[in-house]
Amino acid sequence: MRSSLMSCVAVLALLGGCSFIPDYQRPAAPVPTAWPDGPAYDQAQAGGETIATLGWREFFRDPALQRLIAQALEHNRDLRSAALTVESARATYRIERADLLPTVNGGTDLTHQRTPRTATQTGKAQTTTNYSANIGTTSYEIDFFGRIRSLEEEALEQYFATEEARRSVQIALIAEVANAYITLLADRTLLQLTEETLNTRIESFNLTQQSFDRGVGTRLDVTQAQTTVETARANRAIYTRYVAQDINALRLLVGDQLDANLLAGTPPLDLGRFFPNVPAGLPSDLLLRRPDILEAEHKLVAANANIGAARAAFWPKISLTGNLGTASASLGDLFSSGSLAWSVGPSLSVPLFDFWRNEATLESAKVQREIAVAAYEKSIQTAFREVADALAAKGTLGDQLRAQQDLVAATQESYALSRNRYDQGIDNYLSTLDSQRSLYAAQQDLISVRANQLTNYITLYKVLGGGSFATSPSELPNPAASVSTFP
Repeated sequence: MRSSLMSCVAVLALLGGCSFIPDYQRPAAPVPTAWPDGPAYDQAQAGGETIATLGWREFFRDPALQRLIAQALEHNRDLRSAALTVESARATYRIERADLLPTVNGGTDLTHQRTPRTATQTGKAQTTTNYSANIGTTSYEIDFFGRIRSLEEEALEQYFATEEARRSVQIALIAEVANAYITLLADRTLLQLTEETLNTRIESFNLTQQSFDRGVGTRLDVTQAQTTVETARANRAIYTRYVAQDINALRLLVGDQLDANLLAGTPPLDLGRFFPNVPAGLPSDLLLRRPDILEAEHKLVAANANIGAARAAFWPKISLTGNLGTASASLGDLFSSGSLAWSVGPSLSVPLFDFWRNEATLESAKVQREIAVAAYEKSIQTAFREVADALAAKGTLGDQLRAQQDLVAATQESYALSRNRYDQGIDNYLSTLDSQRSLYAAQQDLISVRANQLTNYITLYKVLGGGSFATSPSELPNPAASVSTFP
């Protein structure tokens, strides 16, 4: 009898293979198959290696930046929270999956019961004792129509979505650390430029004062020279503050104490020193590599699975309650021959009239799927726009940098000529002052353009997926492996 009961349970469980989940069709990408072209964009480069295929250690070449990124990946609290969210989603999936199998409980009972004489056939009060030990399941739903499996698939896709969200946080963190590092270097370079400019202006002021003391020049020349000195001193205070705040921002991103020796140097803001020169790749790569797009698709598949659960709610629910054990009036005979006891109680629940609750639930599930489709398509469009913007910046910042370098050279020559004319008494100091200010502004803008070129490369790396697939997608570990078995 025991084997028959267990066989019956196994057969009923195997019958639950029906599914009402609609066949999933990935929506067509609502973007062109090629990046924009025109005067703002570089010509396409040939080659198999692209920005999206490089891991962050291969893309970010600066040793100090590599150490900062590695430290942030270990200690940053936002990334830690994202990883814990993944673990929470994994546990939720395991809860849904556990509903596919019956919950078996074991227990023992001891019952003392007194029956009054007025309720016995003998006219005498009776006291009885019963002992029992059993294992069984209570209200196990047999998944004939795939409702539980639909919920399980939904939870699995939500788990995958949280994993992609964690990868998005990781890529964003890498980009933020790199941007903060470049900002620190740029502000330090501006501080160094301001220190050099201040020294030059103090020297110029002293010469102007000496000339005035000898009766050459005017008091206006002295005061104008003094204004340039005080302006440089004010800028020095500003950039000193910026550097301190940059270090604080970097410390927060890293999530740990910074090595002072790691940030001691100020390397030049040269593109080739920090990043390799590789092409961006094709738009189709975004569908395989951008974690936010993959996250949106997993949510879309989850919404599709939820429709299956809503459809299954229209069909009967079959539940099973069963117990198998022993019972005896004597504790010593509890496991003796003839003490076997069992019970089986299947139940059937058929939805008859629920005031259209199931219809509304199904309609809501369908609408949620359409919302997920729109979100998936929007994520692709957003990704395409972000990459196109970064490519436009990449294609123009080089020309801007060369023009700015020529401007600095021209303003340096202009300043030298105007200073020479002033020293010879040909021109007044106002012309020299204007040339000096123009040179300082051009040098500041040159540093900003160099920093913008570097940060744009960081942005391009981020929006292309941040090296999330440094190898072929088929070679990556399957994220379902960690949840494919119990526990």
